[in-house]
Amino acid sequence: MPGTVLLLAASPMGKGCLVDAASVLPVLAAVTPEVLSGAGTANVVELADPLEPQAVLTRLRAAATAPGPLTVYLAGQLQLDRKQRLVHLALARTTPATVRYTAFPWHWIVEELRLRTPGTTTLFVDLHADAEVWQQLAGRPLTAGPGVSVYGRVAPPTGGVRRGVAAPAYMKALATILRSGQRPEPPALHEQVLARTAGYGDLLLSYDATGPVPGAAHGGPAPAVTRSRPQGAPPVPRSGPPAPPAPAGHTGAGQAENPAPRPPIPTPPSPPTPPTPPTPPASPPHAAAVPGVDPHGAISVAVGAGRHGEADDLAARWEQDALREYGDGSEEVLHWREVRADLAMFAGDPAGSCAAWMGVARARLAAGRPVQDPAVEAAVDRAHHQWGLITDTARAHELGVEFVELRGLVPGRRAGALEHARQHLAELRRQPA
Repeated sequence: MPGTVLLLAASPMGKGCLVDAASVLPVLAAVTPEVLSGAGTANVVELADPLEPQAVLTRLRAAATAPGPLTVYLAGQLQLDRKQRLVHLALARTTPATVRYTAFPWHWIVEELRLRTPGTTTLFVDLHADAEVWQQLAGRPLTAGPGVSVYGRVAPPTGGVRRGVAAPAYMKALATILRSGQRPEPPALHEQVLARTAGYGDLLLSYDATGPVPGAAHGGPAPAVTRSRPQGAPPVPRSGPPAPPAPAGHTGAGQAENPAPRPPIPTPPSPPTPPTPPTPPASPPHAAAVPGVDPHGAISVAVGAGRHGEADDLAARWEQDALREYGDGSEEVLHWREVRADLAMFAGDPAGSCAAWMGVARARLAAGRPVQDPAVEAAVDRAHHQWGLITDTARAHELGVEFVELRGLVPGRRAGALEHARQHLAELRRQPA
């Protein structure tokens, strides 16, 4: 089956730039698609210094929903937003004061990849962290969601020493190896890259989602590997307290306080865990009752084959199991409602998806989540996007009345979102029935 490759390099313009991320793209672009993906054929999508988070989200979502293996090559820098302290990938227009509005939230990556079949997604990263992110990574390591293989490094800040803009050395070494025409397996490729790079103090990420989890018998994977600390650099983050896989709208790094875990994917011999140090929560009873079955993988296969009704029926059964086991409003139930909202989107039913996402948002609010909670904001943002795709004027108006009320409660992080919703509803009212 053809693979998909996403090449993404992003860093801010001006003095806030830590790394010339886009400089690696010509080297990666010189590698054949087949070698980039490790598949027989592949489609390659390239994003160089994108300006808008929505542009990145659109490309990432398209890549995540494509059948076949997905390989993402990501170079850039990480920053925290000042309000919620969530990790973001800085984009071209990002400044320290505008991270919340101009950068790409890391937990969106986790969210978009969560429905992919475990073991079919590989993420290579070459990231540079500022001092705030580096400190946060000490307790909340970077994750990419369950079932995603992750390799690469996070480079530390320079300890206050101004050394100019860095180069994405890890990614350039990786691209140079691939240009030889050979494509080692990702773990071997990662080791070859490390043998060529001379930087020290990096936080190294190495997690293979296709094999058994090292240390699973002791409750978690092997810890991240770190190199010796360079002179003047802040301490290298250690493997902090494990964080569970994040549901839609939640983070891996930069996670909100007291996040509620979503049910892990039950695959033998042990549940897949996020890369580096996180430990997954124990499998819930309704998952353990079906040993060896991965519902997310089966759902993804059905969606890829166009069997949308079958996929939704399967998700509905797991939702009912969770409802009986944990009760209405539980995180387990909300997870499956989020899955079904995504399935409606894949099936071309934006009205159903919009209604489902609004239901998820209201359920989280009813459970006591604040309106600034990332999971609440993500649900409302997705409902907003799906609402704008509805072509049935009457149905769009019906849902719009409810949505504008919800958007008033949860304005979200995008400037002008509430005003846009009000304007769209006014336009619908002016259209003939």
